[in-house]
Amino acid sequence: MTQWTQDSYGHHEVNVVFARGTSLDALTGGLRGLARDPLDHGEGNGWIWAVHDMINEEIEDYDPVDYRRVCPDGTELVVIVTEPCSAKAFPPDFQYYRDGRLVLRFSFEDVEQRVGDNPDHLSPELLAANLIGPDAYCPHADDDDHACWEHASEDRERLMKVIADFYNLPSPPLAAEVTAR
Repeated sequence: MTQWTQDSYGHHEVNVVFARGTSLDALTGGLRGLARDPLDHGEGNGWIWAVHDMINEEIEDYDPVDYRRVCPDGTELVVIVTEPCSAKAFPPDFQYYRDGRLVLRFSFEDVEQRVGDNPDHLSPELLAANLIGPDAYCPHADDDDHACWEHASEDRERLMKVIADFYNLPSPPLAAEVTAR
């Protein structure tokens, strides 16, 4: 996931937050209130977006962000946690909030394990893209000379494309392979 943002944000490990139903000032101010100063922000396709550091080392805040606090009634949030480091307890992650409630959340490392008020919210799209279901299994997984992890980045790119297309997300300053349509 860092290949999406590394050219734009250098050494920063970032989360990208998309919101609609709120103002850019409310989103950026809310993130500041959560000790996550936006590094960048913008708007497009009816969404606003902000990019912020995943953690706040200055105050030793390494906990995941509680985005419900910046998602009042009438607001939707799509959050992409881009840092692919499970050892740090932050695998690449997708979260969708509506009206302050977590509708759907899953790790990019285990799309089959979805949680939230509606864990099947994106299931038809994920199934159609062969990211879940019987066709999601790698047909070469049992081959001794095949390493499935070698195509994991392609699967993640397909997953991000499903998410971006479903929500009609704008293209913040991310790597070109993510924003190309």
